[in-house]
Amino acid sequence: MTALFLFFLMFQQEVPARVEQDVLDSIETDIATEDVSGLQAVISTSAGEFVMEFYPDQAPNHVAHFMKLAREDYYVGTAFHSMVSHGIVQAGDPLTKEADREAEYGTGGFNLGLEPEISDLEFVEGTVVATLLPGDAASAGSQFFVCVGDQPQFTGQFTAFGHVVEGLEVIDVISTTPIDEKQIAMERVEILGITIRPIPPPPVPPFSEESVEELAEHRVIMETSKGDIVLEFFPDVAPNHVRHFLRLTSLGVYDKTAFHRVAPGFVIQAGDLNTRTETYPQAARDQRDETHRGDRVDGARRRDRQRLDVLLYRPGGSASARRLLHCVWTSCRRDGCRHSGRGRRGRWRNTSRTGGHLHDAS
Repeated sequence: MTALFLFFLMFQQEVPARVEQDVLDSIETDIATEDVSGLQAVISTSAGEFVMEFYPDQAPNHVAHFMKLAREDYYVGTAFHSMVSHGIVQAGDPLTKEADREAEYGTGGFNLGLEPEISDLEFVEGTVVATLLPGDAASAGSQFFVCVGDQPQFTGQFTAFGHVVEGLEVIDVISTTPIDEKQIAMERVEILGITIRPIPPPPVPPFSEESVEELAEHRVIMETSKGDIVLEFFPDVAPNHVRHFLRLTSLGVYDKTAFHRVAPGFVIQAGDLNTRTETYPQAARDQRDETHRGDRVDGARRRDRQRLDVLLYRPGGSASARRLLHCVWTSCRRDGCRHSGRGRRGRWRNTSRTGGHLHDAS
């Protein structure tokens, strides 16, 4: 990363330290008077959309300046003009609006009256930073760069004023844009618009609001390469575990995972995401830090749950346990049972209570 930092500075040393007077005349940098802690910027580009939030406590003037420019549509039509693949992307130069000034890309938008606001924020992936002229800590203006990956060598050297909270994959794609020998983009990725909006409330995770009775209506069909297994749940004694399991299933977390541990005649184990053959969906990644409280299970229900395990894991499970869940095999061998057929490989799905069937103990 040190080499990346030095190369980045060498490139910037080619930028003449001059002021864009027309830009200065059209923009008045002012002290932040608005509470921006609850605001975010949605940045739409020709490569996709990403969302950033701000650090008003650490860099109030830089935040206010960026928001002022964004609201004036200052950035519309500018381009990401320089990048290091999977490292950083740089944007905000007003000269990039003009195709005939390509030789000057990277030189505009500096010295707009911003003093440095250096903090101890770590320059991790997604950090949004004010670009400077070499050796001039007070030269910040409209240009900024985004850290695609962690860049600890920048900490304490530049002003960090925001961070990407959604769409970092878009930034990463932009970082792979081909560049010339001067590290200027050879293909145009343009900013189409920036919208300042209140931070929306977090989405309600799936299965957060259902009652215990509603949770009890759900079944999960585990479609495996050996056949189907159908699960029912005990939300009256373990509601949060049930919600958590249903949530992960509905988001596709378990799809393409494997049974990774087998004790013949006793137990099988699944759910290790390291066994997944594909990257799990973005929606699942958004929920990966969701936590749940533990549930106490009374002795009677604990015995029932253990019987359920026996039925799932040992074909000779007890008759009482057999009443606890739907037929677990894809091709049911009981005479007259209409539930048969071969499931798709590696897919789990939800179904309603009426979607399955029970056999009696006989």
